[in-house]
Amino acid sequence: MDLTLTQSFIAVVESGALTRAADRLGVTQSALSRRIQQYERQLGVELLSRGRQGVELTEAGRIAYEEGRRLLAAWQRLKNEIALHQGLESGQVRIGGGATAVSFILPPAIAEFQRRHPRVRFQLKEAGSAEIAEDVLRGQLELGIVTLPLRSHELQARPLVDDDIVLVARRNHPLARRGQIRLSDLGSEGFVGFEAGTALRQLIDNAMREAGVEPQVMMELRSIPSILRMVGTTGHLAFVSRLALADQQEVVELKVEGLRIQRSLAVISRQRGRLSAAADAFLQILRRGD
Repeated sequence: MDLTLTQSFIAVVESGALTRAADRLGVTQSALSRRIQQYERQLGVELLSRGRQGVELTEAGRIAYEEGRRLLAAWQRLKNEIALHQGLESGQVRIGGGATAVSFILPPAIAEFQRRHPRVRFQLKEAGSAEIAEDVLRGQLELGIVTLPLRSHELQARPLVDDDIVLVARRNHPLARRGQIRLSDLGSEGFVGFEAGTALRQLIDNAMREAGVEPQVMMELRSIPSILRMVGTTGHLAFVSRLALADQQEVVELKVEGLRIQRSLAVISRQRGRLSAAADAFLQILRRGD
């Protein structure tokens, strides 16, 4: 079976029209039409019905579509297994993490890794811990950096770093003039928060509420540089990783009496299945802090 024909058929089904599928595959519409006709001849059945609204699957076509997707997935798995044996001459590391990981933990590790293995590429995703963990479970990412604890027993967690979450303000904020502030000083302050529902936001909100303070979140952002910029320009406060404060000119850390927020970050992968050679080598650099 020619997998190019299978791929072309699936592209037509998922695009809903020959023209869009042809653009997606980078071929002419007539060439794609011939591929579909050849695929139908090979299988001995009509797979698509064509009308004014585009193309629709026949009953046989529905079977061909589902089985075709499985064939292509199996082919991709085969290529991935072969890639495992190519060493570090080529390959790709698929990794994701939250804002702190993507902004401050991964960049120096990736730079060091690519100095050693310049032909290895990186696919990097920034998202909350829950989404990253789900992507690792599904095999869309090989590695993830997430906030512990994990909810799935199908993931393996390797401790990475204990991350202190600190309160920051712009340098000329009235609270910045004090050596230490009290929790009661925060009741009337506005905050720039991480997106609701993220593991870090929940950690911060819970710590504040346990201390008897309900944070007044004036805006929500994902990017740490954007949060720090907002703190510097609006005068609001924010909680961020202490890792973000290196070389910071606009904001300063505020010492809060009786308040300590810390989280543990870990590198995760699936319990079953092997990492690619590139991902495994990068994992070693991450864990050594090399």
